[in-house]
Amino acid sequence: MNLTLHVWRQNGPRDAGRHERYEAPDVSEHMSFLELLDVVNERLTQEGKEPIAFEHDCREGICGSCGMMINGVPHGPKTLTTACQLHMRSFKDGDEIWIEPWRATAFPVLKDLVVDRSGFDRIIESGGYISVRTGSAPDGNAFPIRKEDADAAFDAATCIGCGACVAACPNASAMLFTAAKVTHLAKVPQGQTQRWDRVLSMVDAHDAAGFGNCTNHGACQEACPKGISIDYIAQLNRDLIKATLSAKPVASGENA
Repeated sequence: MNLTLHVWRQNGPRDAGRHERYEAPDVSEHMSFLELLDVVNERLTQEGKEPIAFEHDCREGICGSCGMMINGVPHGPKTLTTACQLHMRSFKDGDEIWIEPWRATAFPVLKDLVVDRSGFDRIIESGGYISVRTGSAPDGNAFPIRKEDADAAFDAATCIGCGACVAACPNASAMLFTAAKVTHLAKVPQGQTQRWDRVLSMVDAHDAAGFGNCTNHGACQEACPKGISIDYIAQLNRDLIKATLSAKPVASGENA
């Protein structure tokens, strides 16, 4: 295949940025999308030009670092697929492909396709952990958990923190990410000790990081490469209401 790439190039957060055009001849349909960028970068390096900066690590759909907009869609045209797992057989000979970074105030562009996702780290740091002693790995049946709760916890825990939900949301909200991190601990016994403090602190960290509010567009769910449901946002909201009410100070003369 012969393809034309329009890649966003930006030297840093203060740079205006621009699209640059690159020809990609003789592209194998068996290449992954990141391998395509590798080949383009190899040619740019040989020509003495600056290679395209993009983030990657596992290239197995696990780490979530490869996030980018491909033809206006987070991670590209295939659902339930990260950019590193997207193969060039999803495109046709002669296609023009537009490649951009995530677009969100809370994800400032560091260089080209690389954005600063440390806002996610701050959300996790604010409460995405348990402080009870867990010891060594317990027997699978040591803690009785209803199957529906175990399944929900596992599904929520599949979030890889790629940021596609933020990029897809018209409000640049990270509520799907936050809800997944809150819920997977709220559904297991070990997470109950800090359940109410957790949801309050993580939602506060979400807002402080500059992410927008959730207005139930549902675009996050469609863009998520792990298929995480917006039902978890509803669960977060229920926990948030309970936590807020339980934290409300008792008025003078009111019975506790």
